[in-house]
Amino acid sequence: MALIVQKYGGTSVGTPERMRSVARRVANFRAQGHRVVVVVSAMSGETNRLIALARAVAPSPRTRELDVVVSTGEQVSIGLLCMALDDLGVPARSYTGAQVRILTDSTHTRARILDIDAAPIRKDLDAGGVVVVAGFQGVDAHGNITTLGRGGSDTTAVALAAALEADECQIYTDVDGVYTADPRIVPEARKLDAVRFEEMLELASLGSKVLQIRAVEFAAKYKVKLRVLSSFEEDPGEGTFITVEESSNMERPVISGIAFVRDEAKLTLTGVPDRPGIAYQILGPIADADIDVDMIIQNAPRDGSTDLSFTVARADLARAVKVLEGVQAHVGARSIESDDTMCKVSVVGVGMRSHPGVAAKMFRTLAEEGINIQMITTSEIRISVAIEEKHLERAVRALHKAYGLDVAAE
Repeated sequence: MALIVQKYGGTSVGTPERMRSVARRVANFRAQGHRVVVVVSAMSGETNRLIALARAVAPSPRTRELDVVVSTGEQVSIGLLCMALDDLGVPARSYTGAQVRILTDSTHTRARILDIDAAPIRKDLDAGGVVVVAGFQGVDAHGNITTLGRGGSDTTAVALAAALEADECQIYTDVDGVYTADPRIVPEARKLDAVRFEEMLELASLGSKVLQIRAVEFAAKYKVKLRVLSSFEEDPGEGTFITVEESSNMERPVISGIAFVRDEAKLTLTGVPDRPGIAYQILGPIADADIDVDMIIQNAPRDGSTDLSFTVARADLARAVKVLEGVQAHVGARSIESDDTMCKVSVVGVGMRSHPGVAAKMFRTLAEEGINIQMITTSEIRISVAIEEKHLERAVRALHKAYGLDVAAE
């Protein structure tokens, strides 16, 4: 008998029939003798509807009240799922984040979990019931409802698994695991049986939307056994296991996957004086405006000046340009250039630590495709390049083939 935390996303509970399907799956696990805690998201599209409703009333609603509104989506889901379980003869009890007392900080719309009171859940589990918890939400020390940001239900599930010392945390979604690339772009993409936490962190941060990055960070920190499975298959199989463990099978591939981010934009401040502290004078105000910077390149100085380029999310481009317009005169830069046609493509794999030539293969492959690389960043297990978005799909397919990801490791 195991203690399992299962999380079901919005598409998994998006209709009454899907809700009943989840209830049947949970009932089967309980019938096998397992103790089950279920975390659910709002029904598919519901959070967007609630946000739109809030903004129709007030274009810029206070974040405290926005959290009050959007958290109701998960409250509907937990009530409906408990009704479906009750209908199957399975005793179930629902809890909002406040009722469990998922304690968070007070940063509305993107709160972070500080503590969880697992005692009420343990009591219900010991009584033989199924516990259903609202994902995405918590409560701060002052009793205010908070939400954890997009994808926050993953974090709720992992945090509960850590607090309960669960045997496994299962993330059920509309895909059956983590793939070597997006199957919608690369039909030959393969499902990975297992992937290391550090690789999953890179993949999540670089555009893979299977898991929320904060959930992976939480799982790695507390060593929660994590598995990604499909809720749309009667027999989801083993899915993809995310682990810290070493194995001979996992040491074989050099590259585990290809990830990408479409909506990137590049900014360049030209003719910047080449003096100490200039990068901070430019990027400090960008950070103060709560704009995340990704890739950064500073050209070699010439005649006492240089160019500084960096990328931001395309949605932040207009705000970033406005900030730079205030910076330009202060630092004495010549001009501001922007390009909103960029994307980022990355190759990820722990194997590149001990295999030379990984970067060279990436650059050669893109050159053979006639794709110009505009920026490059690396880490110990990742290489990312900025290219024009119109080349994205061709680049991903070519790299997937070049690294042999369409062929299963023997």
